[in-house]
Amino acid sequence: MNTYAVVNPATNETVKEYPETSDADLKAAIDHAYAVFPKWSSGTNLAERAKLIRTVGRLYVERKQTLAEIIGREMGKPIAQALGEVGFAGAIYDFYAGNAEALMADEPIDLLGGNGTALVRRSAYGVLLGIMPWNYPYYQVARFAGPNHVIGNTILLKHAPQCPESAEAIAQIFHDAGFPDGAYRNVYATNEQIEWVIADPRVHGVSVTGSERAGAAVAEIAGRNLKKVVLELGGSDPFILLATDDIADAAAKAAEARLENAGQACNAAKRFIVIDSLYDEFLEQLKQRLSSAKPSDPTSPDTALGPLSSAAAADRLEAQVKRAVQNGAEIVVGGNREGNFYEPTILTGIKPGDEASQEEFFGPVAQVYKVSSEEEAVALANDTQFGLGSYLMTTDPEQAERVADRIDAGMVYVNIVGADSPELPFGGFKRSGFGRELGRYGADEFVNKKLIRSA
Repeated sequence: MNTYAVVNPATNETVKEYPETSDADLKAAIDHAYAVFPKWSSGTNLAERAKLIRTVGRLYVERKQTLAEIIGREMGKPIAQALGEVGFAGAIYDFYAGNAEALMADEPIDLLGGNGTALVRRSAYGVLLGIMPWNYPYYQVARFAGPNHVIGNTILLKHAPQCPESAEAIAQIFHDAGFPDGAYRNVYATNEQIEWVIADPRVHGVSVTGSERAGAAVAEIAGRNLKKVVLELGGSDPFILLATDDIADAAAKAAEARLENAGQACNAAKRFIVIDSLYDEFLEQLKQRLSSAKPSDPTSPDTALGPLSSAAAADRLEAQVKRAVQNGAEIVVGGNREGNFYEPTILTGIKPGDEASQEEFFGPVAQVYKVSSEEEAVALANDTQFGLGSYLMTTDPEQAERVADRIDAGMVYVNIVGADSPELPFGGFKRSGFGRELGRYGADEFVNKKLIRSA
């Protein structure tokens, strides 16, 4: 089977295979992206680029049903969630179109002394390579392509090998929106080819969303070639429950934060850290909610939980759960697999520092921990190599502010889940990567901030 193929995880049927991009075609794609860059970045003005980006967003909305069905076939996303992702991607393009002028505006600097003026002017960076994952095929591309096309960069996009059909559909949207040929180019490249693409002096930056292993490999190559890189990698986000007036609502938020996209999200809540006075009732409520979430046909509009994205993903999660149990964890509910469908599962009894506490479980598995104090909760939340997102539930505003300041994460959501939005910066630190996407900061990564100082 070819590297790039649509294999429906609900049935394991190979739907369609796509040929890999040849070396000659890949070199031609770089040539073209580099050649069109001056015309795209300087020959079009900001308003023209914003208008094209707005058209991209409109086409997403117009084609939402077809686009949603594609990713259902590719990675098993339930149709309702797939439609939501398509809509979110369209909103991201709309955000950058509507805010292009403000994002690219000159930034005056107040001089400390002397006469004259100083300002920072933002301009395009060059040809960029985007390496995207399979879990959010449209959203991930939107948050990379949206700001960078407004800036005036040209893009080579390598999508995940299991998402070639959505990659093709995205490229078609850019074409139909009226983008010049070469401004956005989809490539079905191999990992070996990507090494020399990054090394090519005409490629000025790389953005990767994926695993730690992939991020480290790309960052190493980029570093050797002095290329800027943005990394959005794994996460093992804590969900800290310290105080609530409604334990059922807290459990509902917890279930939502764990089960969306079958738990296959870098910023999904994965470790649930609960104050001892609330632990037993929360665990019972969470158990009921996860038990009632049955994996089923992703094409049904009523399905909330589809299959894992592939047999390899299901194998990996199953092995992680088995190792955790061998090391002393207890399965409270779930733990069973049928094909690529994995039951929502709760693990307890994992000790801080255990292997399971340090891994990212990419699927509907919740680890639940009991703590006796705020200090213990914060220490446990931070006892991980990851630092992407986090969730904090408390009725005490002072505690909320205090604990949020102490959590080692790029994002803290207080008393809310599912609150991502185009204007909010997304990213983490530690082994979750570096750099930001979305919002004002997403348009400040691959941009030349040029100082202009005048007498």
